[in-house]
Amino acid sequence: MSFPAYYHPENVGRLMPPNTLQAVLEGQVAGFTPAKHDEFRILLLLVDPQVDFIHSDGSLSVPGAVEDTQRTVEWLYRHTGQVTTIAASLDSHVPVQIFYPTWWMDRGGGHPEPFTVITSAEAKAGHWTPLYEEEWSMDYLEQLEEHAKKQLMIWPYHTMIGTPGHAITPTLYEAIAYHAAARQSAPIFLSKGSIPKTEHYSILEPEVKVSETPMGNLNIPFLEMVASHDLVYIAGQAKSHCVLETVSSMMRFYAGSPEIVAKLRIMMDCTSSVAHPEIDFDAMANEVFARFADNGLRPVLSSDPIG
Repeated sequence: MSFPAYYHPENVGRLMPPNTLQAVLEGQVAGFTPAKHDEFRILLLLVDPQVDFIHSDGSLSVPGAVEDTQRTVEWLYRHTGQVTTIAASLDSHVPVQIFYPTWWMDRGGGHPEPFTVITSAEAKAGHWTPLYEEEWSMDYLEQLEEHAKKQLMIWPYHTMIGTPGHAITPTLYEAIAYHAAARQSAPIFLSKGSIPKTEHYSILEPEVKVSETPMGNLNIPFLEMVASHDLVYIAGQAKSHCVLETVSSMMRFYAGSPEIVAKLRIMMDCTSSVAHPEIDFDAMANEVFARFADNGLRPVLSSDPIG
């Protein structure tokens, strides 16, 4: 198929104003039927498709994310007439959060560098001291290690609310706007990650629940929306973290409903893993996705036929 006239592959990964007007105008005359008439309903779920993760100069740039995004954009243009709904999450952070340097201090008064791992044992020994929510923070480290089988990672400041890095990467936003106009289907945007005292990798639940806070528990209405579709295609960043944890939340919630798990498609060439100098996040993610595949999740490529 030919892509819309405003789409230029070389612009994927460039920070520029999205050409929303042209995307909408071309979508309106593309000749597709409204999504409300779809008898077979397909959801495209985009996990954190944001500038800071995708662009090469993003503050937490994921190697391979530009190419992933180009494949995602072109998949969406090829399948605009079949995709009923688009939902996209937005990782949304503020300057003081438990996974940022601002939260912790060492014995010498310094803050941890990005990609530092803070363990419960180190905190108890006084190597790291939380500057906020001291009792919660110490318990949080224990809960992570006991229940989530992971340790707290300090991250670079990324997807900060109000900054360019928080935005959906422009060429993908254009494709979302095109689909919205072409199918008369409003996209769903889900903000997550703004609770200061917990991490929030999965778009569906934080690492440690904060019951008294909005978005502090499992987002059951969103899961029910996902399950209402006949097929669910998943893409975004990063495979090793937010995509993996989102799919993990789904696999737990739908564990007793194999017919729903069978709807899930993870587009393996539309997601990549965080690079770390010492941790092979990609190998770890692939191991978990292989286990999920044994339980009914289907890994696919963007070049595969719908189904």
